[in-house]
Amino acid sequence: MLLAFDSTQQALRAEMLLEYADIEIDIRPTPKEITAGCALSIEFPGENLSQVRDIIDSENVEIRGIYFKNDDKYVTIE
Repeated sequence: MLLAFDSTQQALRAEMLLEYADIEIDIRPTPKEITAGCALSIEFPGENLSQVRDIIDSENVEIRGIYFKNDDKYVTIE
């Protein structure tokens, strides 16, 4: 799963919150297929989707969207 952002500040904030929650994440460049205002995205395991959503919602983190890779395309789920 992939979180994309419109600002670097929100990406770094989400990174801190997800690491604090002990969710395994990777910071990576935002794929060119995803139009976002920030060059950073956060990749995380799909089994953590519910927990990631809870953290994003409760902490009011502004995201572009949550995506998953289907074949070679990124599909938005939120």
